[in-house]
Amino acid sequence: MFKRTLIAGVAALALAGVVAAAPASAQIKIGTAGPMTGSNASFGVQLKQGAEQAVADINAKGGVLGKQLVLSIGDDACDPKQAVSVANKFAAEKLVFVAGHFCSSSSIPASKVYTEEGILQMTPASTNPKFTDEGSWNTFRDVGRDDQQGAVAGAYLAKEFKGRKIAILHDNSAYGKGLADETKKNLNKAGVTEALYSAYVPGEKDYSAIVSRLKQAGIDVIYIGGYHTETALIIKQAKEQGMNATFMGGDALVTTEFWQATGPAGEGTIMTFPSDPRARATAKAVVAEFKAKNFDPEGYTLYAYAAIQIWAEAATKAGTTDPHKVADALKAGTWDSVLGKISYDKKGDVTVSDYVFYIWHNGNYAQM
Repeated sequence: MFKRTLIAGVAALALAGVVAAAPASAQIKIGTAGPMTGSNASFGVQLKQGAEQAVADINAKGGVLGKQLVLSIGDDACDPKQAVSVANKFAAEKLVFVAGHFCSSSSIPASKVYTEEGILQMTPASTNPKFTDEGSWNTFRDVGRDDQQGAVAGAYLAKEFKGRKIAILHDNSAYGKGLADETKKNLNKAGVTEALYSAYVPGEKDYSAIVSRLKQAGIDVIYIGGYHTETALIIKQAKEQGMNATFMGGDALVTTEFWQATGPAGEGTIMTFPSDPRARATAKAVVAEFKAKNFDPEGYTLYAYAAIQIWAEAATKAGTTDPHKVADALKAGTWDSVLGKISYDKKGDVTVSDYVFYIWHNGNYAQM
């Protein structure tokens, strides 16, 4: 009798083991990717924090289609080759959706892998038009494009600095050069020709040579298409050489690390970015969650959150996580998110963008 009871007990434990393992089949694997290391790691933190909070909130409400989300994190360090490696890793893990990447130079090559592997991709931050212009059925973004951002920047430069000597610099990256070129195009369209257009090498520590060129040319306004690390160094070194020029850049300056690098030299720097998502009524509850954890959801944090939030809504409406069907649902609907209502055109771009101007003052940035 004892032996039969023991055998029955072992069988029950074995069955329990099978049941315990079952939740793996009741999970949906998604991912986020960006520069978790390297000079742009502050933006990787934004994407990671946004994605993790979105997953936690969605799972707390029952998940998607009755299944819990499992998040995989990929570090591409804003390197194209590493981004492709991350994309292949995600494919091997059988992810159905990726909220990433951050740098356009990562998102674009990674998107080719995701297309081949049947993975839906929505970048919270990559603004180069080529991402969707040359993309496929699976490429989306919940932020605007550089041709939209550049139109705003170029028109502003032409109007506000008419008769002044303007220089446009870029770092030759997909993001930096793309944004600089769009700004230049719109500046020229407004009838203004820049006094200097030049590239600089990212990753350097000494930009005194290009600063000397700017100074000798008597430049009054300097637009920089590039990331915050190099932009901060150029600004600081220009101020050290006695330049009193006005500096302006794009959305890659939306991190407190910019001011940490410039210090007081960053005072008055102007940048473009969408209207502050933290101030939107639709984000109030989520912002409170972040602040309760002593984290400021600046920059692209809420864009990463929204990417997963919107995907989850579309999957629920489609009744499946099949990437093709979710992509169709995304383009056919209007979605509620922390960013407000979002809809997509046939390319996967948001139908409305609202780039505005911010200015850095005393360690913080505020809308102008």
